[in-house]
Amino acid sequence: MKTRITQLLGIEHPIVQGGMQWVGRAELAAAVSEAGGLGILTALTQPTPGALREEIERCRAMTSRPFGVNLTVFPTVNAPDYRAYAQAIIDSGIAIVETAGTPAVAELWAMFKAADICILHKCTAVRHAMSAERKGVDAISIDGFECAGHPGEDDIPGLILIPAAADKIRIPILASGGFGDGRGLVAALALGAEGINMGTRFCATKEAPIHDAVKQAYLDNDERGTTLIFRSLRNTARVATSAVSDEVVRRLERPGATFDDVQDLVAGASARRVLEEGDLDAGIVWAGMVQGLIHDIPSCKELIDRIMAEATALIRDRLAGLIA
Repeated sequence: MKTRITQLLGIEHPIVQGGMQWVGRAELAAAVSEAGGLGILTALTQPTPGALREEIERCRAMTSRPFGVNLTVFPTVNAPDYRAYAQAIIDSGIAIVETAGTPAVAELWAMFKAADICILHKCTAVRHAMSAERKGVDAISIDGFECAGHPGEDDIPGLILIPAAADKIRIPILASGGFGDGRGLVAALALGAEGINMGTRFCATKEAPIHDAVKQAYLDNDERGTTLIFRSLRNTARVATSAVSDEVVRRLERPGATFDDVQDLVAGASARRVLEEGDLDAGIVWAGMVQGLIHDIPSCKELIDRIMAEATALIRDRLAGLIA
């Protein structure tokens, strides 16, 4: 299947693995790339820019195919040295980056563009996508309300957001949020995207570097198994429903509640403990509504091959046959 995304990124299939904190490591990224998609390392999963350089080399030893690095600029008082991480990406010869986060990310775009690096920018609103396009990014990953993580504050689902973006954006678009099978890929293409970005679905694969108990939780949940937290803080996030997520919501419902009231429950170290040790009561687990479409834990190759076979059959057999 050839789209502007496969041509831009030099990949076989229009499927990109989203950058995910603590999950975007060499094992997963290399497996996705080897299967013909685009694997993504997550820069801030690594404790230092030097450690990121080592992880890039580790991934490069596992695959000769293209892979990228995600660098997300978070709103935080103790910000990492983003420019040092960006320089590590540049020095390592990475050709593709996925960016997201606050407007401060534009400072990093200048560094990446000077190094002739292809920039995929992740956003949740058409107006933000248009702004990023004007500033020179190469492709947009548009995140619908169904997604895991931060869906923005507009609550626009992919069925509306993707074509709305396609109407306004000239550069290639990846559809993100709620994708996990061939039906989703065909729908994304029909709505005007050039490929799909998947996060939660890749977490439930053999190569995902997370505990089996977490992978099983994705299978046990259905499309109703997510909770929106941080709504009152105007920093909405979608996570898997659990006792922890319920407690976060309960605490933030108190009058005058602030982030400090839930920091112990949502700290990055707690989320990492969940993923690495499988203790589902230790913190939150990022998850999208696509849990309702996850019924097994395949390898990345099995998953991507299946998606492409489903999509091809849908286009060739079912949809073509509908024309009178």
